[in-house]
Amino acid sequence: MPRRLRYSQGVTTTTAASRQHTLRERNLRLVARAVFEAPEPPSRADIAAATGLTRATVSTLVDQLVGARLLRELPAVADGRAGRPAVPLVPEGRSMLGLGLEVNVDYLGARAIDLTGATVAERVVPGTFHDSEPAEVLGALGRIARDITRDTHDAGMRLAGARLALPGLVDARAGVLDVAPNLGWSSVEPVPLLALDGLPVEIANEAKLAALAELGGPGFVSADAAVPDSFLYVSGDVGIGAAIVVGRELFLGERGWNGEVGHVVVDPAGPRCSCGARGCLEQFAGKEALAGAAGLPADAPLTDLLALLGPRHTRPVKPLDDGSGRPPAAQAAADAAVRRAGQALGSALADFVNLVDVHTVVLGGIYTDLLPWLRPEVEGVLAERVLAAPFVDLEVRAARAGAQAALTGGAREVLRGVLGDPAAWV
Repeated sequence: MPRRLRYSQGVTTTTAASRQHTLRERNLRLVARAVFEAPEPPSRADIAAATGLTRATVSTLVDQLVGARLLRELPAVADGRAGRPAVPLVPEGRSMLGLGLEVNVDYLGARAIDLTGATVAERVVPGTFHDSEPAEVLGALGRIARDITRDTHDAGMRLAGARLALPGLVDARAGVLDVAPNLGWSSVEPVPLLALDGLPVEIANEAKLAALAELGGPGFVSADAAVPDSFLYVSGDVGIGAAIVVGRELFLGERGWNGEVGHVVVDPAGPRCSCGARGCLEQFAGKEALAGAAGLPADAPLTDLLALLGPRHTRPVKPLDDGSGRPPAAQAAADAAVRRAGQALGSALADFVNLVDVHTVVLGGIYTDLLPWLRPEVEGVLAERVLAAPFVDLEVRAARAGAQAALTGGAREVLRGVLGDPAAWV
């Protein structure tokens, strides 16, 4: 006879029943992952072969996942084997959603993504949030999120939760933003200020969520086979953040506060940073610093800087009228600003590479578009200053997750949680 356990609430159960329940959760997770991670839509027989479960067990679990609208059956196809035609299985679209939210210095964003990886709703609102009031800004973002929640619910979809990306030191376990120098925020509990009652919300650092977006969908299977297992991701905007990915997992350190490459000092005699130090990387390679050095307003869009730059992969020796309509002096100033930024960025990245022994650098945010102009200086400094440079292939590449990548990474993290515990949604 199995030993009985009695709980204080008066509910009686058994260890056998507990084991059975745990086994069902495990098997649902195995079946779901087998579908999400398969290179081609698998059948029930394929899943049984991949997981070692019996076909009867797989069929029961698949029916439950289809009923919960986590999986969808495609039309049957003949597979050349005896018996009925195979029914391929794929993730269900426009059913379960993850919501990515973000507060950045110059925009608020929200993006809802379904289990197929498709974006089903999105809003990005430009703004200027230096030294802003947390309650006001987060209240505005909460209204955006509630609009998306209402619209997707009315369309028959359900939100599993949300991740909020923030540009600063985030204590995710305590739900506290410790400091975000460029926002002027410190010791803020953001989730209550969103007022998203009933929706589970967790917070994370913007660069770390953007790095996760490079790895692919809910099962972290990237459609791009060239994405390395380990890399340093750098997110460039007004501030500059970074994330270290090792073996397709984030390296977080003791508190998850690593990666603050924007506050690596590249010139001790340089300008004062918002963090209080002098000569931080952000003062040379941040979006506003670049705009100012190029003679543009601090809040100028990146397209204005790109319009001033000369042809890609070239460097004007002296200001020349190339017939493009760009003022020669303005082109020279923009070129010099990007050259200086590339040298400063290369210097900071060389320190990171020397310390963490990761030899692929992925540049996201504004650096994705600026990379053709940044590359010569960044790669030159890395080759000069990375001790292992003669023995390894150092690669600097553009991010591939698209604009506002932290929104995508946050939404996918929610869906990764669904995939990790599908029993909670069946």
